[in-house]
Amino acid sequence: MIARIWRGVVREADKDIYYEYLKKTGLEEYAATPGNRGVYTLRRVADGKCEFLLLTWWDSWDAIKAFAGSDYEKAVYYPEDEKFLLAMEPKVTHYELMQG
Repeated sequence: MIARIWRGVVREADKDIYYEYLKKTGLEEYAATPGNRGVYTLRRVADGKCEFLLLTWWDSWDAIKAFAGSDYEKAVYYPEDEKFLLAMEPKVTHYELMQG
């Protein structure tokens, strides 16, 4: 199994509306992609900002590519992300889950 990790930061005042937006965009698309095993949405508020960390689980690299495209390390963004995100990181991070 492979973990895909994306991070994004919004203003603290936007934390709830951005979470609702995430549910209708990325979280919904993750769930609809074959090979996705689930997502954990984490958020942390500090210094007037809210950081979101999305940890998704995938069966294979091919499943990730079905979601993200052939350049699977590139972050996937949606039309209104620019309105909320303070920066748009170009890449995500992947880890293979090891047993034991």
